[in-house]
Amino acid sequence: MTAAMAEGYDAVPDLERGRLLRYLEAVVAVRRTPVHAAVAFNAVYFGYHLDGDGYGRSPLRLDDFPVVTLGERAAALPVGAMVCVATGSDPLYAEILYKEGAHPDVGSLGDVPAWVSGAPAGAEGPGRQGAEASPRRRELLVPDPNAFGPGLSLSPAQLHRLRTHRRWINEDGHIVIDACYPSREAARRGDLSAYADYLLTTARAQLLSPYVPVSLAELVGSTHDDMLRIGLLRLLDTVRRLLASSDLLRMWGPYAVTREALAACWRDTGPLGGDDLRTLAAAVEHAATPSRRRYGLAAPVTVYTAVGPRLRAFPGAEDLLKGVEYAAAVCRANVTLADVVQRDSAQGLFANGARVTLDDAFEGGGVWRSRYPGDTDRTGDPLDPAGRGWTSTTATAPGQVPEQEQDPDPEPVDAPLADDAALGLSELLQTGEDEIVWRLPLRLAHLIDGCLPLRSPIAGELRTAFGRRPALRLELDHLGGSLDAAEAVQHTVAELGAGADRLTGVVWPLDFFPGLVVQLHWLRGSRVIRAVTTRLDRAVQIGHRVIGHCYDPCVLTREDAPGSDRNGDTAAGLGPRQLVLRTVRRCGLLTPDGHALLDRSGLPLAVYGRRPARTRSTALEAAVAELLAERLLEPAVGSRDTTGRPHFPARPGERTIPLIGYRPALIRVIRPWGATGPATGRMRGVQYVPGHLRRLLPERSASEAQRTAFREHCRRLGKADGWELPEGYTFVTQHTRGR
Repeated sequence: MTAAMAEGYDAVPDLERGRLLRYLEAVVAVRRTPVHAAVAFNAVYFGYHLDGDGYGRSPLRLDDFPVVTLGERAAALPVGAMVCVATGSDPLYAEILYKEGAHPDVGSLGDVPAWVSGAPAGAEGPGRQGAEASPRRRELLVPDPNAFGPGLSLSPAQLHRLRTHRRWINEDGHIVIDACYPSREAARRGDLSAYADYLLTTARAQLLSPYVPVSLAELVGSTHDDMLRIGLLRLLDTVRRLLASSDLLRMWGPYAVTREALAACWRDTGPLGGDDLRTLAAAVEHAATPSRRRYGLAAPVTVYTAVGPRLRAFPGAEDLLKGVEYAAAVCRANVTLADVVQRDSAQGLFANGARVTLDDAFEGGGVWRSRYPGDTDRTGDPLDPAGRGWTSTTATAPGQVPEQEQDPDPEPVDAPLADDAALGLSELLQTGEDEIVWRLPLRLAHLIDGCLPLRSPIAGELRTAFGRRPALRLELDHLGGSLDAAEAVQHTVAELGAGADRLTGVVWPLDFFPGLVVQLHWLRGSRVIRAVTTRLDRAVQIGHRVIGHCYDPCVLTREDAPGSDRNGDTAAGLGPRQLVLRTVRRCGLLTPDGHALLDRSGLPLAVYGRRPARTRSTALEAAVAELLAERLLEPAVGSRDTTGRPHFPARPGERTIPLIGYRPALIRVIRPWGATGPATGRMRGVQYVPGHLRRLLPERSASEAQRTAFREHCRRLGKADGWELPEGYTFVTQHTRGR
């Protein structure tokens, strides 16, 4: 740093600018995370070494660092602050790289009440500013535990232990605190002004240390506080403007990321890569638009989406949002959204009639406002965070409905399945010189589209041998089921090399269902693929479906839900009970046995994609009560962590929340004596007899086994009383009878 830089960006000679910019670009590239202008200032001022030692050789005194701990109340810390996380053993020294609001009312899917977007610190509700002179706000801080080099960094095992304990940092390696501001004016200051105040007060000994490369007092030629503040603010602004001038960097607010890292992310096809970012942009664009054309739209619809929590909803994202990677993911997502808004809209107004703008750059990693119709919305820079969610609740005109209550009667939406990418993956069983064997569960899309996906090695060999669209024969072997001749042997066409290798023109039998597991055999060099189903030892009944062959319970739960059949897959036209069952099965946390759990408070948002009218929410809650009473759903208890994410089972120290769960009830179907095939819905002359009471002869009594069976029968029916068999009766379990 030079004295010219303390005079402001325009006073710096080109040679000095170029030298400092090259160093800053190297810092951003080495740290491999978004670098805030305050953090970039630290690197220059305190001497960040690019060889891996970080600040390890700097003159910083560790005893001067403020102490912070997860979940506690503490003085607000700006980005750039160097802190000590007090642990039960070795302290964790870190530099705060990033921070955002962590309001408890922000939902796990990124849904934000309007009043939270742009609300000042200390706000207590719609239009209600707290009376405290020193306001508080819940904030998430992302520390860099490796900023001080290997000598002062904890080992990966130590960090993992701290994350697991969740006492000092949370499981993601972040710190969530109740930040206390000295005044409302201090809470409104920008990042760089807040950091300048911090350096001149809390970290004054660090700032004015005679051991830094060049002291601020020397740069400004004075030790007077006013001169120090002016010079420090000019230095911070010089660093910020230099970062923004770089051709190698992109800026999101005060954060700099390399263009190379952004391009690599957009090319990536994995979790939080280009596909997921495009999905996020489309979801924000269409968040407020109706799912189909409706007449008589009574009022505009406004939806607020927080980027940070929304990223956690993508399959496979959890491990990519830990540590400093969270900051990188949030900045990449916001840059993507900003690019889409600038490229595909007219000041935020898209062709579909919706207007998308950034409303709050701090809360939840950034809150984006989607409004439909947006053609009457006032215009302005769509990337200027105007905080209109909060102001809509504080300056409501007579007769105007606050934005969080504007809802014209939404229709159910079908969000992508929560773990669609992980469902129905094929499993390679055998790779020999002569034959390849694999298996997979059928998906609903396979049944609707009449197709069968092919594994990449098989598709590659077929393409090499027969071209891109060869004619192949598919032979079905469905032991225990009935196949027509046209179903048993089918002539299909393979589509190869188009990114989705598959057989087309497949006619699946009517009793094939989502989740049915088929085992596939292909003799190398042949044009024949054989598909075989495997019989169960005992058939089971799940809901109204009798299953006699091996199946995948996860696919069955997700894709055999109400509204999903061969005629289509939609929530349109379903009543409240079916909507609840469909949403829990499609959106709930899925376990390997097909059990799905959903945060009960988030059900209306999951059903409609935005907060519905109160009458709709009441109808859904009534349906939940009925389904719980009938034991078609079951209650459970989970917990919510400080970032708003639900967990099951409930974790110690976290706030408990009610969950609703769908567990597929396995009812064993008993085959009649002498039967040779599995029980299926096509069995003729066979009658299903449900469990029932039967009077006993005098002086006879029911066995303990039948008493137990009766109690289980009552439990399945949701009966809350009368658990014991009445005297003089026994219980006949469910069975089948007939020829």
